[in-house]
Amino acid sequence: MLVRQVANVFDLMEYFERRRRPATLAEISDDLDWPRSSTFNLVGTIVEKGYLYEPRPRGGYYPTPRWLALAQSIAEAEPLPDEVQAAVAEIAEKTGETTAVSAVTGVHAMFLLVIESRHSVRYHARVGDRVPLYASSAGRAILAQLTPAARQALYRKMDFAPFSETTPTNADVIERELAEAEVRGFHQSASEYTPDLAGVSLPLVVGARNLSVVVAGPTSRCLERRPATAAIMIEALGRHGLGTDKPKRGQKG
Repeated sequence: MLVRQVANVFDLMEYFERRRRPATLAEISDDLDWPRSSTFNLVGTIVEKGYLYEPRPRGGYYPTPRWLALAQSIAEAEPLPDEVQAAVAEIAEKTGETTAVSAVTGVHAMFLLVIESRHSVRYHARVGDRVPLYASSAGRAILAQLTPAARQALYRKMDFAPFSETTPTNADVIERELAEAEVRGFHQSASEYTPDLAGVSLPLVVGARNLSVVVAGPTSRCLERRPATAAIMIEALGRHGLGTDKPKRGQKG
């Protein structure tokens, strides 16, 4: 269920991320196709809370540094360890492809850390983006860490929508893929959710958190390189004390 008023706050922040300069009420209303009255009420509320201000009188509104202070404070309470960030940076550098760390949220894997490829044709991903657990290697690398009972509970909540011809469409298919990944030593995907995208993922356990690290890019460049990519990932994780054995199912729940 989407609560529109809440979604509008984040739509507004993403609008300023793209715009990167102040905006008047009229510009916000026109650009986001919002009613003027709703725009006035939303912006006024955020101003009162201290998250928007007018850098110049009548020059439009812009987010205050309070957003940054809030985000930093939250992140400091449960940060990704330095060794995870270092390993991800090394993997991104050596593979040349977009590399991310994801965590489970509902029936999705959400990206917590992203380093995008420098290639002009690449997998565009941002922190906060979500992919289905069942239709992504990043998601299945998380599912592999859960107990069979925990996985079955999640499967009952999934709609198994077929995004492409390669999308797994039921729990039995997912379980077979997890078994194959256990033998293979890594999780992989090919255009299951995003067209022409190939991915490689490994489980990543940080404290009590079940995470995964994924490398993804266009199939033309990455599909045949998946075993070599996995080898790079395993080596980098091991070098930073995050070594992983072959992905074993149900060891953590």
